[in-house]
Amino acid sequence: LGYVGRCLEQLLFGQDHWLNCALMEDTEIRVTVDKDGLATIYRALLLQEGDFFSREVPGVWQGTHEGEEGLQLCKNELIHVKNTGEESKWEAKSLQTGQRGLVPVTALEPLPHPFYQWFLKNYAVSFGISQEISGTTSQAIGEALMGKVSRLLYSSAAELFWWEEEEGWDNPSHGTAVVSGDGETLTVFPQCLPQPRGKGLVFLSKEENSSLLCIPCNGGEQHFTSLFSDLACTDIASVYQLGEFPLSVCASMKSNSGQETVLHSCKDAQLLQSWEETNAVASTSELSSPGSESAPPTFQDVLLEKVDDFDDPEFFNAGHMEDAGVFEPIVTFLNQDSYVPSFQSFYDLSFSFLSSTFYAFSDEEELVLYLETSRYWAKKTHSVWAHVRLCFLLGKLCVKKIKFSQARVYFEEAMRIPERGFGDMPLLAALHVNLASIYLKLNMKHKFSSLLGKTVALLVCLPGHSFSSENELEVMMYVLWEAIAVGNAPLEARVCFLIVKLFLQLGKNDEVLPFAEHLQCLTTTVLSPDTSPVPLDATPILSYLYDKKHLPNIALASARLVVPSVLQGALTPVWRASFILQKTLKLPGSQAEGSSIPALPCFYLKQALHFSCKKEAVPTRRMLCAILSKMYLQHGMLDGVVRYAARAITLSRMMVKEVAFESSLSLGCMCLLNNHPGVAADILVQLLHRTDSVTQRGAVHNLLAIALKGEGQVQQAAKNYLHALHKAKESGNKRNQAIALANLGQLSFSRGASQLSELYLLQSTQLYAELQGSEDMEMELVLVLLWLAEAMVKRQNREDAKLCYELALGFALKWNNLRGQLHITESLCHFYRKVCPSLQACITYHGHWVALAQQLQDREMEVNARQTLSQLYQALCTPEALRQSLDCTKESLRIFIDREETVKAAEAWLQAGKLYYLLQEDELVEMYFQAAIQTALKKEDFSLAMDLYEKAGDTFFNGSQNRDHAVEFYKRGAVPLARKLNCTKTKLRLFNKLAELQMGLQEYKKAQKFAMAAVWLSARLGDRFQELVAFHSLATVYYLLHMYKMAEGCYLKMLALRPPLMQSSREALYYCNMYCHLGILTMYKLKE
Repeated sequence: LGYVGRCLEQLLFGQDHWLNCALMEDTEIRVTVDKDGLATIYRALLLQEGDFFSREVPGVWQGTHEGEEGLQLCKNELIHVKNTGEESKWEAKSLQTGQRGLVPVTALEPLPHPFYQWFLKNYAVSFGISQEISGTTSQAIGEALMGKVSRLLYSSAAELFWWEEEEGWDNPSHGTAVVSGDGETLTVFPQCLPQPRGKGLVFLSKEENSSLLCIPCNGGEQHFTSLFSDLACTDIASVYQLGEFPLSVCASMKSNSGQETVLHSCKDAQLLQSWEETNAVASTSELSSPGSESAPPTFQDVLLEKVDDFDDPEFFNAGHMEDAGVFEPIVTFLNQDSYVPSFQSFYDLSFSFLSSTFYAFSDEEELVLYLETSRYWAKKTHSVWAHVRLCFLLGKLCVKKIKFSQARVYFEEAMRIPERGFGDMPLLAALHVNLASIYLKLNMKHKFSSLLGKTVALLVCLPGHSFSSENELEVMMYVLWEAIAVGNAPLEARVCFLIVKLFLQLGKNDEVLPFAEHLQCLTTTVLSPDTSPVPLDATPILSYLYDKKHLPNIALASARLVVPSVLQGALTPVWRASFILQKTLKLPGSQAEGSSIPALPCFYLKQALHFSCKKEAVPTRRMLCAILSKMYLQHGMLDGVVRYAARAITLSRMMVKEVAFESSLSLGCMCLLNNHPGVAADILVQLLHRTDSVTQRGAVHNLLAIALKGEGQVQQAAKNYLHALHKAKESGNKRNQAIALANLGQLSFSRGASQLSELYLLQSTQLYAELQGSEDMEMELVLVLLWLAEAMVKRQNREDAKLCYELALGFALKWNNLRGQLHITESLCHFYRKVCPSLQACITYHGHWVALAQQLQDREMEVNARQTLSQLYQALCTPEALRQSLDCTKESLRIFIDREETVKAAEAWLQAGKLYYLLQEDELVEMYFQAAIQTALKKEDFSLAMDLYEKAGDTFFNGSQNRDHAVEFYKRGAVPLARKLNCTKTKLRLFNKLAELQMGLQEYKKAQKFAMAAVWLSARLGDRFQELVAFHSLATVYYLLHMYKMAEGCYLKMLALRPPLMQSSREALYYCNMYCHLGILTMYKLKE
């Protein structure tokens, strides 16, 4: 069905991909499978299971020979195979003849589609394959329909269908016109019957296609307005904003909580356009509230056939049962020789005639008596159609009470009534299908077979079949079973379509899914779309069903494959966009904040907007523009914000005038977010004179104070904050009071008034404590608590500050606000690292930081947090802590490898090796060091490889065990690469290390060699300090070799290189010690 590639796209593609519609159209993931290989695996699994359905391979099995126990098979015959334990032959049962025998395993070809194996096993029939569909009888039916030859299908009817001459078989555009005996023209699908020429694959009408596509939320505005308006609305004119918008936990817009995007390099005109978008979406009053809308129809309601409104006739027992006048109205009404809309209630699934036509009968037994007596009078008066319909109604009531034998009597009586025409085809179809289903239930094989051909013709060859009983499923399952057996793909598709439709009407969503999937497979792989003017697309139904089964990724993948149809009543691009938006919001871990807008639906929202432009749906277009603008705002893409904001402004002006205030207010807020406080202040000052609302004036004063603070006008900002506070008190809005107090506290803190700041912030938290805890308010409280903690830290009140931090984290955890948790966790890590040092607490919060980065799917943040956490564990210096550090390093390494970051991956390999060294697991140390080096060498990064060789050697050089291992990393690895890269300073550093290392290993001759090389290199570089170090090292080597005269010379050269002025007392002490050592050497060793 193509879902694997789409699911992989949803998993692997990032936000930038979904926002780039051109890239999205040009890029897709295609998953291809070797069909032959897959078929081989599937066949092997079936053979291993040893119980499957198969067809005979032509030319392999020649049948039985005389004296052999075997099974005579026809070409391509369907059989049920079971493994008997023999290698060469297995037991088989013919589904056509019911005979059993042995067949060679090599002659078996399992049915290729898993659906067939599943269906044939789970819906086995008690009868074998009839001759009505697969044999000569059905062939005659097909020939009669195609060859313009009349054929008697009913024992009592003169004719059923005549093929209309001007309609050729090769013109299957809308089914085929057929003329009944009385001159009525009908539409049939003879293609569903076996056809010698095999042309035409039409198996449903336009109306049937549309009815199948009609599912809840079918594109009507009332179904998606709620979602769109929730994402597009704002409360900026009624709720104050916390100053500076510093956190994701308190965003400037209700619909943008968790996001604070700072847009750069934006002109003032662009700002005006970008935030007029909020003006467009702020006014939702012109839209009907969700509570005032009509409830969406149920699945069953939508799928049921709709008929024109009519008044049902009403009948009731108004007199004595023997009085013919009592029954004359019902008999006359039911004796009409053609179908009328009032009869529809007789044929539906829900027995609606009990509550409409016969609503006065509260007792069904009384109704049965009434209908029985009516039947008697209809029979007596030779009212043929009334007699048939009354028998049918009595049969239906018997079926309802599970009295199948009695129902059979009534249905058979209806069938035996002579001189019936074909004016009421729904009645004839319902009568035949109901009787056939009863024959199936009562295991009456002969009667069922004799009725099957006519039943199939009425069931599958007439469009718009109306189901009258749940028992029809059994008939359709049998027909599907036979269609699969004889390989009739059009019949299989038609019956599968009817099964899907009936299951949906019955609300059996779990059972319908395999049939809906198979129907889609048939229409896309088996039936040629070129021959059908009405292509069926079952993906909308599949999307709905996958969603019902709580498979959001597959539901989303299916919805993305939906191609909006031009058929009337079919699903629109607006439905698809809303469905995809809903499912994307439900994807596990896809969004940290419930009110943020994911990027994946961007392309589909644009298509919905294009469709709405054609339909001139202004409210929908306005909301779509608002959502797209906010989506781009969340991801910092200014061009998209400006473009769709401008369109939203134009649309909002076409609707109402009252949105101007909120639009301008939102514009000021946008300017603040974009760091344009001057422009914001100009807009907000004008707004003060445009409203008399206390709450709105308070909101303007609050935002104006934020703008003035940004311009450095602190006193004016404080005055406006106080005005906002007074307005909030005047309106009795405690939430706005708390926000104004918090803003005053933050303003005081920014001016160094920590005590005053703490006072305001404490008052704010007290007000929040009195409010009912909603998510928005408690996330505002989180920000206030963080500000309060900062003020307390400033005043050295660390314990209370710690309490505020941890309380803020508790609220963020309560609402699962990941961005808020992240900011608080960062603050706590800094607090326990710098303010109140606690290594264990720091480790705890860094661990939570890692978990948050994983949930936010931010790999870079995760790896940075893991590296810091690894260092913290390493600082504990316990074996358990080192193991934890190693685990963090390995996880970082895995991420670096996934992201193909070679340098960081190599450094992670090296760090892991160092940790194994500290854990004294020597066998793994060099393995990880070599992995780090090889990672660099594979990329031919020789500079990195040289550094890694040196760092690996440093691990052993600075360690306490296996110090000799450093020699190989220095000498065999780093030094050759330093020569290749001509890094003289690196070579000098390595020679000094090697000299010191060899001295420590008492390899003095080797140390002498490296020390002399260091002296030569330092002299070549002209670096007096490095030359001094090299002579010191060489002098020490000579001394250890008892070459005192040479040592004396090196010491003298070293002292000659000393600077004339000492830089520190430590440097002076060093040279003093060197002179002393030289004096001792001269006196005691050289005896001079």
